[in-house]
Amino acid sequence: MDRKNVPMLIIYDGTLAGTRWPLQESTLTLGRSPDCDIVFLERPISRYHARFEHAEDGILLRDLGSKNGTQVNAEPVRRQPYRLRDGDEILLAGTVRMGYVAGEVTLPLAGLMGIAPSLTIDQDARQVTLGRRELDPPLSPAQFCLLALLMAHGGDVVKRQTVIEAIWPEALGGVTDQAVDALVYRLRERLAELAPDHEYLVTVRGHGFKFERKA
Repeated sequence: MDRKNVPMLIIYDGTLAGTRWPLQESTLTLGRSPDCDIVFLERPISRYHARFEHAEDGILLRDLGSKNGTQVNAEPVRRQPYRLRDGDEILLAGTVRMGYVAGEVTLPLAGLMGIAPSLTIDQDARQVTLGRRELDPPLSPAQFCLLALLMAHGGDVVKRQTVIEAIWPEALGGVTDQAVDALVYRLRERLAELAPDHEYLVTVRGHGFKFERKA
C-alpha cells in the first residue's frame, strides 16, 4: 500500500472528535477496552465493539457482537462484515459518528500531524476531557460554569456582564473586573494542563471573552 495515501477513518463525535486514523494495519479494533486500537470512553460502546479488517477487495467493517450495534449509512452491520466504500458514514452504538475515506482521496499521512482532538465537557459529571485525557482535579464550579458558557456560544464573544450574571447571579453590582479576569486566568491555567500549546480562552478587549477551538 502506498504509504503516502492510505484509507482513513475520521471521527466526528465524542471524546475523540476531530481525530483521524489511518487504516494501515491488517486489523484495527474499536471499543472501550484499554487494549483496543482505538479506545472510546462513551459507555454505550461495547468493550470490543467493532473491527476493521483488510481484505483482497478492500476494507471490511465487522461488528463484534456489540450490545448497541454498528451501522453504516443507517443500515445495521449484522453477522456478515460490510465492505466499506468511500464516503460511508459509520455509527457506533448510536453515539459516535465516523467517516470512511478511501485511499485514492485520502490526505497524506504528513497532514495528520496537525489534527487534534476536541476539548469536550460533560455537564452531568462536570468533567473536562481532551481526547482520552481527563482534567484532574476537576474544575471549580465557577471555572466549569465559565467554560460551559463560552463553549455554548460557539466562538462568539461573550460580554463581561453576561459572564457576571452567569457566574455570580446573586451579586448586585459587587463583582469587579479584577474578579472576572482572575477567574479567566485560573481557567486558562487549568486548561493549559491539557493543552499547553493552545489558548482556548481569548480576551477581546473592550468586549469580553470567547472560546477558540484547537485547529
